[in-house]
Amino acid sequence: MSETRILVVEDEPNIRDVVEVALRFHGFRVTAVGTGAAALGEVLRDQPDLVVLDVMLPDIDGFEVCRRIRAGGVHPPVIFLTARDAVADTVRGLTLGGDDYVTKPFSVEALVARIRAVLRRTTVPAAAERADGPILRVADLELDEARWEVRRGGVPVELSPTEFRLLAFLMSNAGLVLTKRRLLEEVWGYGGSSQVLETYISYLRRKLDPLGPPLIHTQRGIGYALRPPQDS
Repeated sequence: MSETRILVVEDEPNIRDVVEVALRFHGFRVTAVGTGAAALGEVLRDQPDLVVLDVMLPDIDGFEVCRRIRAGGVHPPVIFLTARDAVADTVRGLTLGGDDYVTKPFSVEALVARIRAVLRRTTVPAAAERADGPILRVADLELDEARWEVRRGGVPVELSPTEFRLLAFLMSNAGLVLTKRRLLEEVWGYGGSSQVLETYISYLRRKLDPLGPPLIHTQRGIGYALRPPQDS
């Protein structure tokens, strides 16, 4: 982890300093800034491996910073820091391309754990290290773990690393109803908010459903199952 570059964007000096010191202690290379404009400049200049991004900034809010980062073609994982835990804010942040969120007040150890979990699931393994990975098939959906590719009906489907891991776990357990807690623990590495999971399920549905009958089904109050259409 010593070469992992983290950009911390937080306008409160005390929080910014504490987070910076803690992340350096855990072996990360850290740059810390206090405004959205400075964050955008650092992302272009240093291309960090992950951004810890406060939502409430004095110039540009964190959601807009994330939107501009993604619009610029740069795709580091983003963890939002927010004092607002409303569902609408959470979903908005994830929809704009955020990978996770931490609600203030938070413990630094919990933030470090989230950072490591996000880095694990958003890092695409080198093809050489996965040369013997299995090919998963459910109906007309195919997932090649060696090549990190997904096709439905022969049509390539572009997925983010988190979307890919979630789909792979659903396909590996095709036909089974998987609880939200289990999915969060297996894919995200912690028992976090169901809003994160629900948002990523919606991402997968938007990419897969236009290509054929729905495959991901909701078991109300429990979780999700990936099943082939009844006539397949």
